[in-house]
Amino acid sequence: MSNGSPTELFNGLGSEIPNQPPHSTPVPSVSGAIDSRSPPNTVQAACLACRGKHLKCDGKNPCSRCQSSDSECVYVASRRGYKGPRRNTAPNPNKRHASDSPSSAGGDSCPMLLGATVSTAAPPSLATFNPALAIPESPATPFAPPGMNSLQLYRNPYLNGSNGAMVEANARPQQTVPERCIDSFYYYFYPGHPAVLPKDHLLKLAKDRDLDHLLAAMRWVGSLYIEAGPARATFFEEAMRLVYAPDVIKDGYLVQAMVILLIGLDGSCQQEKAREILSDVERIAIEIGLYTRSFATMNGNGIPRLEESWRRTWWDLFVVDGMVAGVHRQTNFLLFDIVADNIPRPMYLEDFDDQLFSGEEREFSSFAYRVASIRNLGRMMRLPNGGFPNEENVNRIESLLSNWRMHLPPSKRDCLNKNCQLDEMMFQAHMINHACSIILHQPLSQLDSSPAREVTACAPHRAVQSGDNFNIHTRHIITAACEISKMVTYNVPITSHTHFFTCVLTLSSIVHLSKWALEYFIHDEDDLRQQIRLNIGALNKLSNVWKAASNASGQVKGVAQEIYRAKRAQQSNPSFWVGFTQEEIISSMAADEGIMSEINTMLTSAPPS
Repeated sequence: MSNGSPTELFNGLGSEIPNQPPHSTPVPSVSGAIDSRSPPNTVQAACLACRGKHLKCDGKNPCSRCQSSDSECVYVASRRGYKGPRRNTAPNPNKRHASDSPSSAGGDSCPMLLGATVSTAAPPSLATFNPALAIPESPATPFAPPGMNSLQLYRNPYLNGSNGAMVEANARPQQTVPERCIDSFYYYFYPGHPAVLPKDHLLKLAKDRDLDHLLAAMRWVGSLYIEAGPARATFFEEAMRLVYAPDVIKDGYLVQAMVILLIGLDGSCQQEKAREILSDVERIAIEIGLYTRSFATMNGNGIPRLEESWRRTWWDLFVVDGMVAGVHRQTNFLLFDIVADNIPRPMYLEDFDDQLFSGEEREFSSFAYRVASIRNLGRMMRLPNGGFPNEENVNRIESLLSNWRMHLPPSKRDCLNKNCQLDEMMFQAHMINHACSIILHQPLSQLDSSPAREVTACAPHRAVQSGDNFNIHTRHIITAACEISKMVTYNVPITSHTHFFTCVLTLSSIVHLSKWALEYFIHDEDDLRQQIRLNIGALNKLSNVWKAASNASGQVKGVAQEIYRAKRAQQSNPSFWVGFTQEEIISSMAADEGIMSEINTMLTSAPPS
């Protein structure tokens, strides 16, 4: 499709998806209570006569100037903030102390490009979400620590000026747990899987039709990112009951609910249950014709935003089916064989495939490049020999992967959009491409994978025959593993990425660990150690939400410790250091010690698996 058209359809009509975590309006002090200390006695304001003449007023009633001129002395509260007590004047008990606390940021920030960007953290646009209730995660701009909450820097129109109490007329109601979970869903989960309608449109639609099963699924997944207590289990049970109710209508909303559930279950290490739901939702999607061009038009009620939602629903299911098959190697990407041609309007798959030969220079949306990337994974999975292809087939698939990268327009060659915000759809597209490169070339790489055989959190160990030299396949997987590690460095909350990034990081870690375990000296060993550190740190962050990441980070740490012990044993043999200077020996040993100390520190605080 043409660049930006789906985004315009979703956002150009007034999308109000939050791109920052909402927060609660009252600003508590260190003790947790609203600051209600007694205000100092100061001059309330100049009287009207002194104000009109721009003269100082002593604040008395009547003031000395009005008394001397026998004028009427009238006071009106000033709207300007308090600038400190006046000198040599008696304090006025009627003067209130201006309360200066952070202002409530309005809604002027640019809305998030749905499925395309996750903007960096900015002043919150919703006053009803409390980040303190979320599972700890470091956003791009960290929230103020508790000790700073009582330092009121800007006037807050929601606070009463005399004692800091909330002004009831302007106060927002306290959010319920279900409401916070919906906001959490849109902030954390939605950027990676932007299929459902924007929040306000969905909630408005829910008043006219039964969407309880979809909202229950959204609440459960949203609860994974925040402290929801026993409500989390309640939300899950409700979602499963409603999705599999005997009288549930088989439509696109049911597909959306089931996709959300299976992603959440997959990340929570319930892969078997997730595969059951995947099988069911594939059957329903095919049965209702979700993949056809006509479905969006016939079921969109003439609303472009809803039609776009249906197209995104099909392609998100398509991508999720491919990612589950690729990272777990337990399913076969069933939907790859379904002939679908409804890439979001106004273009179609044949337009994308024929772009190089049509003579037209056209840039497609990020959604289209994400679909093209997962289709390459499907072609790779259809190779014969059970995933261990011969050189000819490997070269054919590598041509597809390389062509995908080389023919990207300049604006799509990295994961940032023109505003330097993360384009989550291109992030996933590049992620899939790098993962494909590792899966394709690893069997022929001669990089012995046995040192990382215990890393099985996402997929079974894949034995690779070792060799004496790096070949072209080794170069491919090492390059891809390094590119995946670089993706960790984007300045956004890492939990806002799709949970499948966990398994791609694990693939990258297996390559890094296998290389680090080599018996001979590695010239770029310091860079390699830093990449291992990046991956473990990212998995550690993701483990705050996803149990699969917790398992993977523990396994990667365990393998790193084994490799470290083996290298220390090798280094104790003087023959190992033949040909190296004393400086190189000391540097290598110190770097190994340092990285293991940092890895142990990072993983010590990881949640239990």
